[in-house]
Amino acid sequence: MNEGSRHLQTSVNIQEKANLIWSIADSIRGLYKPHQYGEVILPMTVIKRFHDTLLPTRNKVIETYEKVKHLEVKEGFLQNASGYVFYNVSNFTFESLLADPDNIEENFLAYLNGFSENVQDVLKNFEFEREIRKLANNDKLFFVIQEFNLEKAYMGPDKVTSTDMGYIFEELIKKFSESYDEEAGSHFTSRDIIYLMTDLLIAEERDVLIDEGVAKTVYDQTMGTSQMLSAMEERLEALDAEADVTTFGQEINEQTYAIAKADTMIRGGNPDNMRLGNTLTEDQFEGYTFDYCISNPPFGTDWKSEYKKVKDEHDRGEHGRFSVGLPKKNDGQLLFLLNGLSKLKDSGRMAIIHNGSALFSGNAGGGESEIRRYVIENDWLEAIIQLPNDSFYNTGIATYIWVLTKDKPKHRIGRVQLIDASNMYEKRRKNIGSKRVDISEECRKVIVKAYGEFLNKEYSLGERTVESKILDNNEFGFYKVTVETPRYDEEGNKILKRGKPVADTDKRDTEEISLREDIREYFDREIKPFHPNAWIDENKTKIGYEIPFTRLFYKFEQPENSDHIAARIKKIEEEIIKSFKALSGEEVKVNE
Repeated sequence: MNEGSRHLQTSVNIQEKANLIWSIADSIRGLYKPHQYGEVILPMTVIKRFHDTLLPTRNKVIETYEKVKHLEVKEGFLQNASGYVFYNVSNFTFESLLADPDNIEENFLAYLNGFSENVQDVLKNFEFEREIRKLANNDKLFFVIQEFNLEKAYMGPDKVTSTDMGYIFEELIKKFSESYDEEAGSHFTSRDIIYLMTDLLIAEERDVLIDEGVAKTVYDQTMGTSQMLSAMEERLEALDAEADVTTFGQEINEQTYAIAKADTMIRGGNPDNMRLGNTLTEDQFEGYTFDYCISNPPFGTDWKSEYKKVKDEHDRGEHGRFSVGLPKKNDGQLLFLLNGLSKLKDSGRMAIIHNGSALFSGNAGGGESEIRRYVIENDWLEAIIQLPNDSFYNTGIATYIWVLTKDKPKHRIGRVQLIDASNMYEKRRKNIGSKRVDISEECRKVIVKAYGEFLNKEYSLGERTVESKILDNNEFGFYKVTVETPRYDEEGNKILKRGKPVADTDKRDTEEISLREDIREYFDREIKPFHPNAWIDENKTKIGYEIPFTRLFYKFEQPENSDHIAARIKKIEEEIIKSFKALSGEEVKVNE
């Protein structure tokens, strides 16, 4: 199936299923407020997905269970029978549950208890048993199960792909979050952005992957519903049908973690690789390294509550993930960059999304600058791609994909590629939150081509453009020097202390000098001729790094000639007066 057909199928499935499920949610209005619908609908959707996935092998599982239930170790037999890493040994289905309405609560709980332990863990994170009792006590449980049992509510993987389910969950989460005025986009990244990230990750080694086969590990440190992981798996399997792709992820939100774990199980992955916890303070993958890291961590959010544990790890030095430096407490996105780098194999590659502050925030010698310095001086930063504004559900601000690797191709060594793709998009017919544009397949191909060719060049697709610039690593570094001026006494003489002039702190100034410059030569050329008594306090000199993306791509536009502006205004005025004349039937003269 080509990408266009897959998108069409996905769109149909999403709308049908999401609308149906939301209509079921509306049926519990009164018992639950709209922002509470997710407490019922999300776990029910997961349960129905499990139920329909297992239906084809249900009888085989029951037969196998009767044969092995007396054995101490029976997990493997039941997994083989189901064809998945999970199973259900109860005698109930949604159909049989509805056949006994008087005992539906007791029977439904028995059905859920028939699931394997890994599914029990998923359901535990929803805390769903309490809601079952609440529904039953208010005569809603039968109706909810009945609606989920409709033919149009079927969610087996033969009709509803993992991609479809990901979008369905995302659509539901968005609706629930919006009803509570939460930021829905914090849970997921749109698929057009994910596909761009995956294509950038494999672009430099695509031919090798095809020739040698794919055996890769993929990690997402803020996985949400795990759609980045499933998209990466999808991309690698498209290159090699026999691909051996193992995914790993960590998520802080219990419900989205449960959805991610369920999705992984149905895709045939190892659910134990999906882990719950705060990535910054509870590293669930200590000692692990991966071939690919892909993530969209939160940005612009504070990490004050995590400060102590993060600082403790920072103080561990090279044994910790954050030894390089700590950003300000109001924005922890660069901590995720450091965590991702700590998880990369020596040949690993990472794609991570940041906002603009990661490019330049912080002073020379401060945490943010030191993190950028660490990345660039180690020659791990391969490229930064500016995305179009309004690409995400919950923000319209400028965002960037950083591509990093610990093993740059020879032609990229010592250099960084910056790509301005802010103008490469298609407008959506209908906005989703703040998302007003999509990076279509055609747009994505242009961006990936610009990245792959590694040239100082502008690319176009109709009126849309992408511009690529290649810069040396040291073009991003600078010396921040302190320029001092001597104090004068009342008679204009320098004040000396131990034979040296005393600095006037009120006249202290700083200069930023490129690392490619010699400080003394710069001082003699740019400062001394205009300030002959000044000097540089070398003890205060610091090295800083920033990536002035906007300045590097700035294009000066000549202001319009004033005569042209006046002529244009006069023409508009004439058209307006003609309109008034036509409406009133009066003769109106135009002032010359």
